[in-house]
Amino acid sequence: MTEPVRILVVGGGYVGMYTALRLQRQLKAELRDRTAEITVVTPEPYMTYQPFLPEAAAGSISPRHVVVPLRRVLDRCRIVIGEVHSLDHAKRTATLSTLATEEEGTGHVRLAYDELVIAPGSVSRTLPVPGLADHAIGFKTVEEAIGLRNHVIEQMDIASSTRDPAIRDAALTFVFVGGGYAGVEALAELEDMARYTARYYHNLKPEDLRWVLVEATDRILPEVGEEMGRYAIRELRGRNIDVRLGTRLESCENRVAVLSDGTRLPTRTVVWTASVRPAPLVAATGLPRDERGRIVCTARLTVDGVDHAWAAGDAAAVPDVTAGEPGTTCAPNAQHAVRQTKVLAENIAASLRGQPLKDYAHSYAGSVASLGLHKGVAHVYGRKLKGYPAWFMHRAYHLSRVPTFNRKARVLAEWTLSGLFKREIVSLGSLEHPRAEFELAAAPPPAPKDPSPPDGTPGEPAG
Repeated sequence: MTEPVRILVVGGGYVGMYTALRLQRQLKAELRDRTAEITVVTPEPYMTYQPFLPEAAAGSISPRHVVVPLRRVLDRCRIVIGEVHSLDHAKRTATLSTLATEEEGTGHVRLAYDELVIAPGSVSRTLPVPGLADHAIGFKTVEEAIGLRNHVIEQMDIASSTRDPAIRDAALTFVFVGGGYAGVEALAELEDMARYTARYYHNLKPEDLRWVLVEATDRILPEVGEEMGRYAIRELRGRNIDVRLGTRLESCENRVAVLSDGTRLPTRTVVWTASVRPAPLVAATGLPRDERGRIVCTARLTVDGVDHAWAAGDAAAVPDVTAGEPGTTCAPNAQHAVRQTKVLAENIAASLRGQPLKDYAHSYAGSVASLGLHKGVAHVYGRKLKGYPAWFMHRAYHLSRVPTFNRKARVLAEWTLSGLFKREIVSLGSLEHPRAEFELAAAPPPAPKDPSPPDGTPGEPAG
């Protein structure tokens, strides 16, 4: 009996999950006959549908419904929860650690493969801004989204109960750095949520909250076009959101955001969404990279000059064959990532069967962005929409793209219920420290204070 072809998928995000899902279908006979096997190595047992993170932060969608459990979806794949640290593609081995290896203390283990799909995704690209690592929060994971929601409501609680105007102002100032999708949508949804929540505080008004968007370039949401970007700025400023263009964050030490225009903003909230970079693993693969650190690929989604290696998504520089200018690569967004996985899975299956490969070619269809409840902008197939129609298109598009019927139904049900009932305004920050209450209860009681009088003589009056 011949050995099965071992396909290793590194990463369980957009590209990793969708590629493995489509490989299950493309290689259904091979998997049944055990002439092929698929292993997915990922740090988390779920895929996060990131376009829904702003709505999860605002409470419109339950956090568990913006993630897709890999073991349920990839039922014909082997799922390994762990982290790949390096690759030796010449020997077809990956070095990784798992939760079990950490418990066993055995160190890293090696996993052999025949075909490699490298899809580790991206991480936040940070700059050497003083205080950034100590005080800022990102917005790429569901944990960050829920943590930010809890934090915003907690700041409103602090502002409501303090008598110190400096503490109150800092608690009610929220600074978002980055005018792309993540920054604008997160700010817009959270501002919507906080404005609604303020009605339940006897001494807070929506205008007491200060929201600041800091963008280094001269525009926001470049994907929706210049005209719609200008509309988005007008919409945000009409809601008393301070949009600073051509401005950078220079420091956030001591809980003071210092901007390049000289503005100093005492704040307890700095959200960093400025940009992303390929995951650190890419540098340890030994595969060819471009000047931005992405893996150099061909239009067939093979790694350039390397056999039996494939890549797509944020960490891959894939030529855009539909662009008129040579050397143009596909934008690192979900639209390309999901469509690339279809061609990637078909090409891997074709390669195993000795069939010809095809190029990835997809003209950019356009973009949609939410600016809060019932507000949005869109530029799709040359048509420009704003307000409610754009917001509706945003929801319809992403509902169609979120994986599995189960998730589609749950998200639709939550949207329906949120339209019938009031928003939830509960902060569950204690979830981040679930053992705190028990540790307090289990701690030994404090030692009793010495009742002796000041002169140390029990029962005798001092002096």
